[in-house]
Amino acid sequence: MLKGFKDFLMRGNVVDLAVAVVIGTAFTAIVTAFTTSIIKPLINTMGGAETKGLGFSIRTGTPELTEKTFIDLSTLINAVINFVIVAAVVYFVLVLPIKKIQERRKRGEEAGPSEPTEVEVLKEIRDLLTSQQNHQTVVQSQDVRGPKI
Repeated sequence: MLKGFKDFLMRGNVVDLAVAVVIGTAFTAIVTAFTTSIIKPLINTMGGAETKGLGFSIRTGTPELTEKTFIDLSTLINAVINFVIVAAVVYFVLVLPIKKIQERRKRGEEAGPSEPTEVEVLKEIRDLLTSQQNHQTVVQSQDVRGPKI
């Protein structure tokens, strides 16, 4: 059973799908929380005590206008850091190990997904034909007796 599960994981685009799911879900939320809570305040300290953070206002005047036209560079830097952290973890935790396993398989060091033997396929066909014959026999015997009332 575990060998079949391993074969399923190593087949086709299952690994690519897993990578996409990891990038798009929970891990991104963790990294976002980390960069928003820790990295962004550190970046904002570079903006000085009198500003809202690392950035600038396009128009000044009233506090409301200044706030609405503030370009927050720390948010952009934060998003780039998020992306780099997520991509690095996905690459080193998922992609790189899978590539190494696939390389070993190509060299013959590790067995690949097992294919059913001819005997196993013939047994499956035999079992399917037997079950179909049994089903037809039951249906025919019900037809002989007539409909149930």
